[in-house]
Amino acid sequence: MTLLDLFPSLRAAMVPRLDPALWPVTTGHDDRGRITVGGVALDDIADEYGTPTYVLDEDDVRHRCRTYRSAFPDGEIAYAAQALMTRGVADWVTGEGLALAVGSVGDLAIARAAGIDPRRIVFRGNATTASDLRTAVAAGVGRIVVGTHTEIRLLASVVPGRRQVLVRATPDTDVAAAARLVVEQPRLDPVGLHCRLGSRITDSDVYATAVADLIGQMEQIRRDHGIVLTRLDLGGGHAVPYRSGDPHLDPADLARAVDDALDDACARNRFPRPTLILEPGRGVVARAGVTLYRVVSVETGRDGTTFVTVDGGVGDHPQVSMSDARYDVVVANRHPVAVGIPATVLGRHGDAGDVLARDVPLPEDLHPGDVLAVPCTGAYHHALASSYGGFGRPPIVAVRGGVSRPLIRRETAADLLAREVGVRHPFR
Repeated sequence: MTLLDLFPSLRAAMVPRLDPALWPVTTGHDDRGRITVGGVALDDIADEYGTPTYVLDEDDVRHRCRTYRSAFPDGEIAYAAQALMTRGVADWVTGEGLALAVGSVGDLAIARAAGIDPRRIVFRGNATTASDLRTAVAAGVGRIVVGTHTEIRLLASVVPGRRQVLVRATPDTDVAAAARLVVEQPRLDPVGLHCRLGSRITDSDVYATAVADLIGQMEQIRRDHGIVLTRLDLGGGHAVPYRSGDPHLDPADLARAVDDALDDACARNRFPRPTLILEPGRGVVARAGVTLYRVVSVETGRDGTTFVTVDGGVGDHPQVSMSDARYDVVVANRHPVAVGIPATVLGRHGDAGDVLARDVPLPEDLHPGDVLAVPCTGAYHHALASSYGGFGRPPIVAVRGGVSRPLIRRETAADLLAREVGVRHPFR
């Protein structure tokens, strides 16, 4: 019997604080000390849906959408679908007034299946093919981003009528030449510039500097062709914190920096202020996501390091192996009272890179069967997950108001076999 069993009233005061910068806005604890999101205990979700499982807080997604809209009341926020795209997510973000920015016909298909008005969609793929462009045009996509001469000519050849385009501005693209080619196509209607400045950017000045350059290019296009571009799409790339103290990009700070840069650049160039478009993806869904695992084993290495193996790994948590992102891990199914010790959390694949987290404090009494939760995993986890090793991709479970519901079911062995189309024993 523990002290908490003798004095239950102590439990609330002793529950460890979870950093609100990392966790969904609805995160809390129940009277048993279990972590809850959206009013649902994560332990109950693990029991009902199994593990690994992605949990997604609908209220948090909606909260981030409103935060961006509040920061940019005169701009347009287009959710970057590559971060996480399901019909449910598409419905949430558009319901909060956001447009969609999609980069593939797959994400476009999901958006259309969700009933999203195609006029609210920006299609901006990389290495876009004729087939991609035909699909986007046939779907009635409102704006299409083009940059290379090949893309411009392909789009001009497949579009049946006048279509709005944004010209991609990158260090490798001659914007003046691309703009000239677009203007020469009678079926293309150039309305603005589009740029992508990078990923996980923490400094608002990066965007402010880009604004100064892009407004200058828009003024040059006006002088050369007599066209006033009315849209400036600054893309996304907004950093979020993965562990306490990580730097991140605050939408309000970004808005102030960009607004000042726009005022200055437009005044210097005597150019009318364009409508801004922002494309946050990670900034909208990352902190809404929590991934659940169940502990399989706890071992101590020769050097005294504690190794915790869980029932997931690099297949469902690819960001650790693909980038330098470091994540927090906590026990979700109970209130731990034992001393925390540094631990390394390993996946089930056995590869050298199959490490979910390093040097995270976990309780000394951690044991098989405990449920671990990894916050800030809403972006680029399901989107980049694979069936590596024959392990199916986890489900996505949405939570809101004390209710959980699946958005994506778990991928099964039958799903993997369903893709097999080869003839049995082809060489006999």
